[in-house]
Amino acid sequence: MNFLSPAWFLALIGVAALVVGYLVLQRRRRAYAVRFADTDLLASVAPKRPGWRRHVPAAAAGLALVLLVIGLAKPVHEVAVAEESEIIMLNIDVSRSMEATDVDPSRLEAATAAAQEFVNELPEGVEVGLVAFSSTAQVLVPPTTNHRQVNQAISRLEPEEGTASGDAIIASLRAIDAAQVAAGVDTDERQSGDPASAAIVLLSDGDRQLGVSLEEASAAAVDQGVPVSTITFGTPDGTVTVGGEVIPVPPDPEAMELVAETTGGTAFDAQDSDELREVYSQIQGEVGFEVQQSDLWPWFVGFAFALLALGFLGSMIWTGRFL
Repeated sequence: MNFLSPAWFLALIGVAALVVGYLVLQRRRRAYAVRFADTDLLASVAPKRPGWRRHVPAAAAGLALVLLVIGLAKPVHEVAVAEESEIIMLNIDVSRSMEATDVDPSRLEAATAAAQEFVNELPEGVEVGLVAFSSTAQVLVPPTTNHRQVNQAISRLEPEEGTASGDAIIASLRAIDAAQVAAGVDTDERQSGDPASAAIVLLSDGDRQLGVSLEEASAAAVDQGVPVSTITFGTPDGTVTVGGEVIPVPPDPEAMELVAETTGGTAFDAQDSDELREVYSQIQGEVGFEVQQSDLWPWFVGFAFALLALGFLGSMIWTGRFL
C-alpha cells in the first residue's frame, strides 16, 4: 500500500494532542471530584456512573479521526486490471506422450496443475478459453470470464491418440474471432497483422502429426494478429509404454520455437513442474492484464463515519448525551 498525499500524516500530531488533552482533563476531573465531594455521601445518593463505557465514544471519535487522516493521505494499492477485449486461449496437448512420467507425476498431470494456477492468478476481466488437442482439436471452453469453468474443464483432461497442434491453433483463432464478434468488435476492418487483443498459449511435447500444418496455422495467426506463445514440456528421457513396448517421446522444441517466432509470441522450455510454473508466471506478465493503482481511501472514510455513528449511539445510551 502506498500513499499519494503522505503530508496529511502531519495532522496526526493534532489528533495526538487531542488525546493528551482528553487524558489530562479526565485526570483533573477525577482529582477535583475527590477533593470537593463527600465520597461516602456521593456513593449513596448518586446514580451509578457508566465507568469505562463513558470513554468509549471518545475513543471511537479519536480512532475515526485517525482513519480520516489516513483517508486524506490517499492510500492506494496495485491491482491487476484486464485489458480491453483481452482473450487468452490455452491449448493443452493431451496426446499419449503426455502420459510420460519423466515429469512427476506425469507430463499431463503437471501441465494441468500449472495451467489451473495460471488461470487462478489472472484478473477476473480476462476472458480465458480452453482447447485440448490430440488427433483432433476441441474447444472445450470458449472465451469466458468464468475462470472456475475453465479450471473444471482442465481437471477433466484425459490422454488420447495423436498430436494435432496446428488444428488447435486454428480452433483457437476461430474461438477468438467469434468472441470478439459477439463483443461488438469489427474484425472485418482489422488489417492483416494488426493486434487482436488476444493471445494463444500452446503447451505440447511434440511436433504436429495430424491435421493442419504448423506453418499454415502460424500464417493464420499472423493474419489475425494473434501471437502464439509456446511451451515445450518434458525431458529427452521421456518414454511411454504402448502394448508392452517402451517408446521414447522426447520433446521437439524446434517446431514450437518456429511457431512462436513466426507469430510474435515467446518460446519456452520446461522440464519439470517448477519450471512450468515459472514459465506461466512469465507469460502472465506479458499478456492479459496491466497493473493499475486502486484507491483505498473510501474504505478508511467509511469506517471512520461508522465509528463516529457507533460512538454517538453509545454515548446516548450510556450517558444520555450526544457525545
